[in-house]
Amino acid sequence: MLKQVKDGHVKTELHNGVLTIEFFHPQSNSLPGSLLEAITHEIHSCGNDHEVKVVVLRSAGEKAFCAGASFDELLAIENAAQGLEFFSGFARLINEMRKCSRLIIARIQGKCVGGGVGIAAAADYAIAADGADVKLSELAVGIGPFVVGPAVERKIGLAAFSSLAIDAAMWRDAEWARRRGLYSELHGGIVEMDESIHRLSHSLAHSNPEAMAALKASFWKGTEHWDELLLERAAVSGRLVLSDFSRTAIHKFRKK
Repeated sequence: MLKQVKDGHVKTELHNGVLTIEFFHPQSNSLPGSLLEAITHEIHSCGNDHEVKVVVLRSAGEKAFCAGASFDELLAIENAAQGLEFFSGFARLINEMRKCSRLIIARIQGKCVGGGVGIAAAADYAIAADGADVKLSELAVGIGPFVVGPAVERKIGLAAFSSLAIDAAMWRDAEWARRRGLYSELHGGIVEMDESIHRLSHSLAHSNPEAMAALKASFWKGTEHWDELLLERAAVSGRLVLSDFSRTAIHKFRKK
């Protein structure tokens, strides 16, 4: 099924218990609010579909996995309420990934920035290919990785998360991300990565759904307060994006 959103799409395909959710945006798979909402809706829906045994979340193309928040929408924010609503889109997506009873495999074929790192961290198992470098660029545009921070810190630890958050201009390569646990596997190319995703997803599709749901719940124990926490973090980002510093920085980034 293909769902068109402004300048992009979300496509789903169910095959032998494996639900593939693919998102696309022409600006390096960046995430405007409509795309965030569509992905969140699909993840929520699959949790109530008994035919779905496991989820593979991927983006289209072989370049960037996700460039994070849409700069156009960031610049369109005019007040704190609009800022809260935009960043709440990331909060809702991460929380839906967290609460979904199905295990989620993320296919990371290219660079991850900002919210893209958050998606990789919120997945239960991320499989990447060489070139899937990571960067949390939020501080460089005057915001800070507040919404994705809990998911990233949970996956890679406070020290590694702090390094990413503080040095917002520096890329860390895919091997760095694998060593710190953001990626469960790292492969030399797209073909090898996809072979591993196919192997694992089809193995999980034949595993006990009740056992997988219980296992996932154990993985996420201690995050029950995230429904409130991530919205609080969204409010912080929503205020900061209105600053003159942030406006100027986003304009500069968009021109690159």
